[in-house]
Amino acid sequence: MSKKLKKRLIRILIALTAFIVLFVLDKILVLATVIPGQYGWLLAFALYLSIYLYIGYDILYKAARNIAHGQLLDENFLMCIATIGAFALAIFRALNNMEVEGFDEACAVLLFYQVGEWFQAYAVGKSRKDISSLMDIRPDYANVYKDGVLEEMVDPSEVNVDDVILVKPGEKVPLDGVVVKGMTTLDTKALTGEAIPLEVGEGANVISGSVNMSSTIEIKVKKAFYDSTVSKILDLVENASSQKSRAENFITKFSKYYTPIVVISAFLLALIPSIITKNPAIWIYRALTFLVVSCPCALVISIPLTFFAGIGGASKNGILVKGSNYLEMYNKANIFVFDKTGTLTKGNFVVTKVFPEDKKDEILHYAAIAESGSNHPIAKSIVACYGKKIDTDYVIEDVQGFGIIAKGESTIICGNEKLMKKRNIEYVQADGVGTCVYVAKDDEYLGYILISDEIKKESKITISELNKLNAKTIMLTGDNETIAKSVASEIGLTQYKASLLPQNKVEEVEALLNNKKKDDVLCFVGDGINDAPVLMRSDIGIAMGGVGSDAAIEASDIVLMKDNISDLIKAKKVCKRTMRIVHENIYFALGVKALILILTALGVFGSIGMWMAIFGDVGVAFIAIINAMRANKKINN
Repeated sequence: MSKKLKKRLIRILIALTAFIVLFVLDKILVLATVIPGQYGWLLAFALYLSIYLYIGYDILYKAARNIAHGQLLDENFLMCIATIGAFALAIFRALNNMEVEGFDEACAVLLFYQVGEWFQAYAVGKSRKDISSLMDIRPDYANVYKDGVLEEMVDPSEVNVDDVILVKPGEKVPLDGVVVKGMTTLDTKALTGEAIPLEVGEGANVISGSVNMSSTIEIKVKKAFYDSTVSKILDLVENASSQKSRAENFITKFSKYYTPIVVISAFLLALIPSIITKNPAIWIYRALTFLVVSCPCALVISIPLTFFAGIGGASKNGILVKGSNYLEMYNKANIFVFDKTGTLTKGNFVVTKVFPEDKKDEILHYAAIAESGSNHPIAKSIVACYGKKIDTDYVIEDVQGFGIIAKGESTIICGNEKLMKKRNIEYVQADGVGTCVYVAKDDEYLGYILISDEIKKESKITISELNKLNAKTIMLTGDNETIAKSVASEIGLTQYKASLLPQNKVEEVEALLNNKKKDDVLCFVGDGINDAPVLMRSDIGIAMGGVGSDAAIEASDIVLMKDNISDLIKAKKVCKRTMRIVHENIYFALGVKALILILTALGVFGSIGMWMAIFGDVGVAFIAIINAMRANKKINN
């Protein structure tokens, strides 16, 4: 609990104790009779007013300040008018020799309003603390080597790219970089929501915000602090509330019209029946009660809090959402367009077939020699598959668009069909789906290697779940028709487009956006690196594995930090739950208030009208806020 909340609680407890003592004394002694004469009620008025001013001075100040700034109709104004009016009504009764009552009620209304406000502030603070603790990843310092000397507790913003930093067990990784010394286990839960620790060693990329759990490591910095993952994520979370949903905008507009309407209604409720019945005291009391219950704080506070809690709940699941408007939109998302490589597939090529099988070792041996000097993913997959020491006494010639020729003890030809035809080598057409590399030695054909991009295990399940929701699932890829058709068929996509250049993907998404229905919401899911233009053009851009990717965080609206496509379904569940809670709070708050307003106007509550009004305002708001906090829970499956 914050110091401010503690001080406020102490003030409330003092005022509450004083009120209870005064209330009991009043009922026993009847304070209005202590001072003889016509003005005996002044003692009761003075004592209750002192408690009123002690507990409500901040409410009175806020109301006066808002009036001075032209903000007349807010909950502080309504509460002040209602309670001051109750005091005035009690004085009117006393001066006209009617019963001396109402001082305790006027004081109690403001006192219990403050109690309710404290509980609301505590609930809001707790929810915000839960969310902020989840993102408590900002590093306090870095231990950096300067000219070979270790400087400890340096501000991370003062560390330069290519500096080497030391991270001890229990410390946060302050900047993105590569491990150059040591092995350890990292806790990345605050970043990805993944509870399983990550093992890293020399050469491994690490991201800021992770916590070093076991051993000391040294990291070579690759990004300055302002450009690091932790900095970008914190900026994203801090600015998430600036993107308001339609529901939030509706509540803001609603309160602007709602408050003047109830003030006018209260005025008419006090005026017209008073003229007709010639009994103004009853109708003024009902009108004042009407004002108390009409405060729209349940909606104004709980709806934004629900979306904020929903964003926090998504973060707990490793899903970063840039604003509550995207939570609301994603709940309606029904068109999902996917990039293939790195999204539906792992993006790491593997050898799936070597033909003929009886020459497998020989084919891989010569192919590995030819491809050993290349950093291309296909070349790396061949070298990895061979897995043995490679003869490096060959001169490598890269034939652009065809393949590679390696010259040494023999001439190795390794490439596509065009290279085979160019060298007039007779070859056997490859049979299978994937990228084919033909291998020949001294212009004598040996065989071919088939290389494919592995489909992620979760892709098929995720697409199946989306199909159950009657969503369209479309893949856009630069791969050829054969590969695209095979992937689409295996994981159950409803549609695909193959052989697309980056600009073609934008054109395809443009066409889908132009042809979709008014209420359709199109999401593009990509790796956030090559797909930035499409991510930005879509209704919602979703980046896979976006942690550490500048393009992902900049271009996308939602980032799936665990590089797990099944989080699309988790995100759906988070959004559905959040919107359900939003609607529950709206219907509950409006329903209860409408009922109490009507019953108050009819005088059903009689002398307890003010007390019922407090429940209609503070009680409803508190219940709505407690309900809103449920949106911050983690999705278990």
